[in-house]
Amino acid sequence: MNQLNTLFLQAQAGQGSSWTGMLMIVAMIAIFYFFMIRPQSKKQKELKKQREAMKNGDKVVTAGGIHGRIREIKENTIHMEVAPNVSITVDKNSVYPIVEAQSK
Repeated sequence: MNQLNTLFLQAQAGQGSSWTGMLMIVAMIAIFYFFMIRPQSKKQKELKKQREAMKNGDKVVTAGGIHGRIREIKENTIHMEVAPNVSITVDKNSVYPIVEAQSK
């Protein structure tokens, strides 16, 4: 009878442990989502909105660090002037708008 009680108590302890483990996994997933995935997707949406708002004459910088002004925007490419009479064509996804500081 004593062994039966011991087995019953071990079975109950095992069930509580599995729920605790499951709860920890769910908590880890929630933390991962709110601290890593959600901020990154918000940042990507903001960057996409900025790229759609770019127009001719805006100052931009490429992912490689080349600064210039937009001369023409096509569907997937941007023609930008990097020096007087020197223009290059770059992929639209590698261009970031420059936010100029406003003087007071």
